[in-house]
Amino acid sequence: MKPWETLDTAQVPDVGEVTLARRGDEYVLRVRGQTLMSSRRHGSEEALAEAGCADLVGKSGGRILVGGLGFGYTVRAVLDRVGPGARVTVAELLTAVVAWNRGPLAPLAGAPLEDPRVTVVEGDVGALMARHPGTFDVILLDVDNGPTALTHPDNQGLYGLAGLARAFGALRPRGTLGIWSAGPAPGFERRMGQAGFTVQVLHPAAHGTKGTRHTLFMGKRER
Repeated sequence: MKPWETLDTAQVPDVGEVTLARRGDEYVLRVRGQTLMSSRRHGSEEALAEAGCADLVGKSGGRILVGGLGFGYTVRAVLDRVGPGARVTVAELLTAVVAWNRGPLAPLAGAPLEDPRVTVVEGDVGALMARHPGTFDVILLDVDNGPTALTHPDNQGLYGLAGLARAFGALRPRGTLGIWSAGPAPGFERRMGQAGFTVQVLHPAAHGTKGTRHTLFMGKRER
């Protein structure tokens, strides 16, 4: 088996070393030496977009916020499901990830950042939601490992009750919040309900129809 080739490395304040590596046609993103994501496992990200944008299929417009760029698969799946008048905002905290998606990673998901419907905001998605109350029809969050990463203080602002209330406020009535999680998150469904959401939990496969399954928390703002 071929060894991994390091393509680029960035030092990110409060995060550490972030590395993009490739082996054959597979790319991985590593944070402090630990693999955060692989280009071969993106089925659940596409399922997140499918479930989140279900109400926008067949419509010309819509405002969608994607928190966490990754390898661009979620954004691509959103673009494939919404109309020409839709506007997709992508919030990504790491400048290097945005640059890589405009460079070596662009072909993986069909260069979604080149689509004129997409606007990239380099910064915290929580702060962006706070600045735009009542704005979005859909908010999709794929940040870190989801609510299972609540041991990381930076994510408390997204997945705690206050963060969920902020997401609720950024949605329009009948809007949808979708949250990707690496696995089950005990108590999180209840927390979403406390924030005002009607919740459905899905368990799509990470790749194809077999193997590892991830968890999607889909919340509807009914009013």
